[in-house]
Amino acid sequence: MPIDDCSVAAIPRGQTAALLIISNHTRVEACASRWKLICILTGSRAFKDLINTYRMIEQDDFDINTRLHTIVRGEDEAAMVESVGLALVKLPDVLNRLKPDIMIVHGDRFDALALATSAALMNIRILHIEGGEVSGTIDDSIRHAITKLAHYHVCCTRSAEQHLISMCEDHDRILLAGCPSYDKLLSAKNKDYMSIIRMWLGDDVKSKDYIVALQHPVTTDIKHSIKMFELTLDALISFNKRTLVLFPNIDAGSKEMVRVMRKKGIEHHPNFRAVKHVPFDQFIQLVAHAGCMIGNSSCGVREVGAFGTPVINLGTRQIGRETGENVLHVRDADTQDKILQALHLQFGKQYPCSKIYGDGNAVPRILKFLKSIDLQEPLQKKFCFPPVKENISQDIDHILETLSALAVDLGGTNLRVAIVSMKGEIVKKYTQFNPKTYEERINLILQMCVEAAAEAVKLNCRILGVGISTGGRVNPREGIVLHSTKLIQEWNSVDLRTPLSDTLHLPVWVDNDGNCAALAERKFGQGKGLENFVTLITGTGIGGGIIHQHELIHGSSFCAAELGHLVVSLDGPDCSCGSHGCIEAYASGMALQREAKKLHDEDLLLVEGMSVPKDEAVGALHLIQAAKLGNAKAQSILRTAGTALGLGVVNILHTMNPSLVILSGVLASHYIHIVKDVIRQQALSSVQDVDVVVSDLVDPALLGAASMVLDYTTRRIY
Repeated sequence: MPIDDCSVAAIPRGQTAALLIISNHTRVEACASRWKLICILTGSRAFKDLINTYRMIEQDDFDINTRLHTIVRGEDEAAMVESVGLALVKLPDVLNRLKPDIMIVHGDRFDALALATSAALMNIRILHIEGGEVSGTIDDSIRHAITKLAHYHVCCTRSAEQHLISMCEDHDRILLAGCPSYDKLLSAKNKDYMSIIRMWLGDDVKSKDYIVALQHPVTTDIKHSIKMFELTLDALISFNKRTLVLFPNIDAGSKEMVRVMRKKGIEHHPNFRAVKHVPFDQFIQLVAHAGCMIGNSSCGVREVGAFGTPVINLGTRQIGRETGENVLHVRDADTQDKILQALHLQFGKQYPCSKIYGDGNAVPRILKFLKSIDLQEPLQKKFCFPPVKENISQDIDHILETLSALAVDLGGTNLRVAIVSMKGEIVKKYTQFNPKTYEERINLILQMCVEAAAEAVKLNCRILGVGISTGGRVNPREGIVLHSTKLIQEWNSVDLRTPLSDTLHLPVWVDNDGNCAALAERKFGQGKGLENFVTLITGTGIGGGIIHQHELIHGSSFCAAELGHLVVSLDGPDCSCGSHGCIEAYASGMALQREAKKLHDEDLLLVEGMSVPKDEAVGALHLIQAAKLGNAKAQSILRTAGTALGLGVVNILHTMNPSLVILSGVLASHYIHIVKDVIRQQALSSVQDVDVVVSDLVDPALLGAASMVLDYTTRRIY
């Protein structure tokens, strides 16, 4: 085939084929049409039972001169090594027979390494396409090894070009062309794409209402990649959308991944279509009109950006790739919930098309580059050692916007909304009285969030989601308040996630205020980096949160860490929960207010230097003020309250044995010394060294609500 008649983009990325160019002339000035192009098909593409890609190549008018079966079945590390060895055994005869002038090697597959090694040792010039890129697996090593063997380089991005120069490659032999497949992607128009969608996913599937899943094993961490694949399938089953699942490649670990698919019945599940191969032209249409693509294929972080389709990139296989705005990275895809949250974040969105990897003109540039190669030049490769050019690219997050969360705190008295940055800075805060009825409250939340989101644009903040902290028992998975405290009326069985998500078009997280305080300490406070700690909130009520092995404990019925209702006395005062003798009945702001009113009614509260205006209600702060001014009865009440709290902390130390206890809230500083005294007197000697500290966070509920959003957010690189 004359080289001007061939399309370098005709062979999709990830497929192993060597294009051999044989010149009938001895001078470079000969026009390119006098070059003869021959295709050798090797590796996995020669397995007819796996993929019939060779038919697609022939349909694109490529003459396949030789097909070499070079893959040893086994799908493990040893099989990969044996496959490279088998290719090295078979290729010399073919290359001796054809005597090519140039071999074009594409990509970073292990079988491509055999092609490049054979050509280099047989003094054949090598042109390598897509060198200089960084992904995050063994492919990096293979790609860079081929780079060192190649004489000429065609790269796709400016960063890849800089990497090649840093690797001492000759700048004059590097072409920044873009990705050849983008020539097809950016011109791919198919008005009949719905027929392709129906053919692969069923007649009832609509555009943007299905998922394409493509996940491969990570050969440097096979065990983890199999577990991650299992979690991905579980998340997709729970997400309940029609999904096209492509079988993994034949790298080590793929056999185990297929077993996982069959164990979960994916091939027979009504929501799934499992296939081994989709023709490239049809695959383009499927990903272009998908609601989301998920997995760890380079296709997701490269080609799919041409359509603006949302992508969820799982794990580390593509960790070093440049990506568009459409890619959300879930680097530690170690729980089903993380992957499920990512699906909720991404599914159905439409992002701007990205041209990071090409502008649609790569093939003409490559052909022009081929024409410029002088076959009379010495074959010996020379390495250059230029100074490494400084990478002037910056993360657009720093240039344009501050990544932020909307945080909502529903207290017994006030309703607060804040814009919180990634660093835990409260950019702006809004406060209103918490209404008494459901309708008024939900409308006010929506109004305040809409106003805050609009203000965030003016403040140059990008809102990534909404986090809500509220009193009561919460189901965080569904975003529902199950039962509220008596302080917040008409607040049982309330779905908070749906109205806010529908109004703001943002993901929404909801949790109990005590849990949020613990999350705030884990991300921004004194619990940062600790594996196990407990937070106790001392406010209107008494709440708490438990972090165990770096994770928040919710309990089987979302009732864990109700620390305010630990009973410390069998005949103590009545508690709002219906019991008596709870910590909250002694040490909460409500309890102190109750005692303060009793003293005031008996004219035993006020001492010299104190006064309470007639229009001001007597509260806990008046009791504290009286105690500071020497009121013995007020001091006794505070000591009893602190002792009750201290006994609760002792019970926590004996039950959980955390490495730290953090007292949070407005009353914490007044209780800390009494609590420590109780620990010294009552706790086992083995836990008396556990530190008890006062939180240094000003707004733990807001910061904890924000952390739910920010912890699920990863940096995107444009």
